[in-house]
Amino acid sequence: MVQHVGNPTLGVNAHLLEVPGGRWRLNTPSLILDLDRLDENIATLARLCRDSAIGLRPHAKTHKSIEIARRQIMAGAVGICCAKLGEAEVLAAGGIESLLITSPVVTEEGCRRLAALNKCCPDLMIVTDCGANVERLSQVCSASGRALKVLVDLDVGHHRTGIAPGGDALALAQRIAAAPGLHFVGIQGYAGHLMHVGDRSQRRDGSLAVMQMLAGMRRALEELGLACPIVTGGGTGTFDLDPRAGVLTDLQAGSYLFMDVQYGDVWDTEAEHVPFGTALFVQTTVISANVPGQATTDAGLKAFATDAGPPRIVGGAPDGTHYMFRGDEQGGLKFSSGAALEIGATITCAVPHCDPTVNLYDHYHVVRGDTLVDIWPVDARGRSQ
Repeated sequence: MVQHVGNPTLGVNAHLLEVPGGRWRLNTPSLILDLDRLDENIATLARLCRDSAIGLRPHAKTHKSIEIARRQIMAGAVGICCAKLGEAEVLAAGGIESLLITSPVVTEEGCRRLAALNKCCPDLMIVTDCGANVERLSQVCSASGRALKVLVDLDVGHHRTGIAPGGDALALAQRIAAAPGLHFVGIQGYAGHLMHVGDRSQRRDGSLAVMQMLAGMRRALEELGLACPIVTGGGTGTFDLDPRAGVLTDLQAGSYLFMDVQYGDVWDTEAEHVPFGTALFVQTTVISANVPGQATTDAGLKAFATDAGPPRIVGGAPDGTHYMFRGDEQGGLKFSSGAALEIGATITCAVPHCDPTVNLYDHYHVVRGDTLVDIWPVDARGRSQ
């Protein structure tokens, strides 16, 4: 009989909970979450939004966690965004009652699930960007007996989803408002193309242009007699710019929780200090050190999202050490002249891109200092449908 090691729910590191120094004994690679910094980031953006008289509707695609969503709601978030229907189903089952799905759901099966979720989630909303989708949503929601709240998804320059602001978008909103089983509640405009612009003046000008588009659409809707109570968008890269225009009712930032290397690089170019600290890491171990000038770790391509390059070493290695990928299962350390590490050395890395890295793991290993204080599941891991 195969003997399973560790707690089947919490994984192989459960026995290290509350053990002094247990963080450095973890089986690796492990996803590490600094609890104090996480809570500080949550509180900071909640306070900034309150001070700017704007709601916060943070994005769960970043964390995929019921526990983190609860903490955001407790700190004052008006609701939670989900990128996919599957994420919303998981969070709703975990007691999160106000959810906005920020991508269209268009298939027959998806719309059926959406209507079912709408019957048990007190405040569910969805976006759409075309009339054919409106018709399908109307059919399933009329049959379900509970109206679904719908926003028009506007393409404000990202060219991923959305309909261009203007007459066609206004007609789409009117179609939603007239459709049985649907209730028009507002507009969404996410400027993903601006989030990692390194030049602050360009990012500011781009944000202002987007806010002007959204303001114009809201005015045009109101002139048609359509109330537009929700204008939602923005993100971590423009969290301090978007509210100044006084257009958004709520901000959709997500990565502010963790602050990955990509966002760190954006803010490294600024004279201003970003108020969020890095809270998410991957911990890895040196497993071989026979070649002078380098060593091999147990965290390779399967341990990090690779769309943004290699991770950044933040602890455990000599100054000047660089991380590289050595294959699916292994990473590598390239040392500066004369440096070396023994096998068993523990390395802490800031992740290149937080959202897809989180989706590679079953658990967050929640730490305070050198102590593992909790283990949280990545509840919506793999829920991409």
